[in-house]
Amino acid sequence: MILLAPLVAALVCAAALTYAHLALPQQTLISDYALVPGGVAPVMIGMLALAAGCVFLAYGLTVREPGRTAATRLLLVAAAGGLMLSALFPTDPGPATSLSGEVHRWAAAVVFTSLPVAGWTLVRGRAPLPRWNLVRSLVVTAVVALAVYLAAHPAALTSPFIGGEAYYGLLERAVVVADVALVVAMGVAASLDNRLPTQIPVVTRESRPAPAAPADRAKAA
Repeated sequence: MILLAPLVAALVCAAALTYAHLALPQQTLISDYALVPGGVAPVMIGMLALAAGCVFLAYGLTVREPGRTAATRLLLVAAAGGLMLSALFPTDPGPATSLSGEVHRWAAAVVFTSLPVAGWTLVRGRAPLPRWNLVRSLVVTAVVALAVYLAAHPAALTSPFIGGEAYYGLLERAVVVADVALVVAMGVAASLDNRLPTQIPVVTRESRPAPAAPADRAKAA
C-alpha cells in the first residue's frame, strides 16, 4: 500500500494545480500562480503533495528492494527536497533577481532532472513487462519534454529561432504532467512487481522427499 501512496499524492497535486489554472488569472508558468492573490495555497499544496509522493515511494522501495534501488531512492529524496524548496521560496516575476527566486529556479531544476533519472535507474535491468515499459516510455517523455522546454525558454539562445516565448509555459506544464505520471507509474509498477514472487511455490530442503534408505532400495530392486 505504501507504493500506491504516490497515486493519492498525484491526485492532490493535480487537483491543486487544476484549481489554480481555472480559478486564478492565467499565468505563463505554474510558479507564477503564487504571485497572484490566492495563488500561494494551491501552488504549495501541489508541490508538497508531490514531494510527499516521492518520499513515500522512496520508503516503499526501501522496504521492498533495499539493495537495487539505492540510487533511485536518493534521487527521489532529492526531488522531494527540490519540491519543498520550490514551495517555500517563491519565484520572481520575470527573471530571477532575488535569493528566493534563485533558490526556486535551481530547486525546480533539481526536480525536473532527478525524477527522469530516478525512473531510469528503477527500470534498468527490469524485464520488458508492460508496467515497466510504461515507466520507460514516461522517462523518455519527461526527458524530451524537458529538452524542448529548455530550448524554448526565453533565457535560452535557441528560443528566438523556434519562437519559444509563445509556448514555453505550455511545455513546462507538459514536463510537470510527465513527471507526475512517472512517479505514479513507478509506484504502481514496483507494487505489482513484488506480488509475483509470492505466487511461485518455493521448494525448500525440508519440502523435498527424503532419499530412500539402502534397505528400501534393495527391496525395491
